[in-house]
Amino acid sequence: MSTPRDPDDFGDSPGDGSEWREPSHLGGNDSEDEPNFADRRRQPRDDDSTAGGAWQPAGWDLPAATPERSGVDPAWDAPPPATSAPAPEAPEHRWGGPFSGRQRDPEMARAFTYGGDLVGAQHWALQHGWTVSDGSAPEDAVLQELVASAPVRPSKEHRPASVLRGRAGPLELVAFDVVYPTGRSFVAQYAVTAAPVLGTVPRFRLAPARFWKHGTGGLVPIASGDDAFDGRWQLLAAEDGAQVRRLAGDPTVQGLLLGSDDGDEFWSAAGHVAAIRLDGHRPQLIEHHARLLAAVVGALAAAY
Repeated sequence: MSTPRDPDDFGDSPGDGSEWREPSHLGGNDSEDEPNFADRRRQPRDDDSTAGGAWQPAGWDLPAATPERSGVDPAWDAPPPATSAPAPEAPEHRWGGPFSGRQRDPEMARAFTYGGDLVGAQHWALQHGWTVSDGSAPEDAVLQELVASAPVRPSKEHRPASVLRGRAGPLELVAFDVVYPTGRSFVAQYAVTAAPVLGTVPRFRLAPARFWKHGTGGLVPIASGDDAFDGRWQLLAAEDGAQVRRLAGDPTVQGLLLGSDDGDEFWSAAGHVAAIRLDGHRPQLIEHHARLLAAVVGALAAAY
């Protein structure tokens, strides 16, 4: 058996492997006319952009380093101390949690901004020469009758509070909140403004057509003859007469109610014509009710 070191097969050699040649089927060739492809694989191609250096992906190189700065960038200098501390800014509201970059929609921010009674109905009343009471004065006893007859189905716990009395245009008015107990305090649920009347006023209800009607037994509908008004408002009265017909067809009443948000109800009881809304009283609401009541009372009085 022969071995690569056998001198009979490979000739005399020092035995250090220097005489070895790659087999021909792998591309080895001693001829100088044909290239050695095994050696060529070790050489870069002619169009290889990395010839002469190690290959790396395009864009791998970092940009050349810039010279070191000679000093501190002025943009990083601290601002001079202020003579007085500035007012703290309001925190910025964002949607989607603390890591979201989406700012809150301005319209939505305004929608969630508190817009209640910033001045105070009582303060407004005192400025206009009105009187203020807590609802326990002797002249306030009649207000409980108004609460009991209101078209909002009040409970026995509802009572008048924060009573304001004064004059608005041609009318003497009383404005108060209808409150109910919750725990150890009271919550204002409705706002009522009423005008005492000297003449006889039939029992009536004037309410938006979309409102649910209850306690209307014995009342009959009174049409105004205006389809737009009758489509949005409904007048119910104990009897069909000149006063309620005048109220239904009064152009001032119709114009004011059609221009409103259909959020008020009107009724007569205890010698008063009253307006009620699901809200607590505020200056704007008192003035709103005063305009509407002036038109309603005026239409009823014009029929005498």
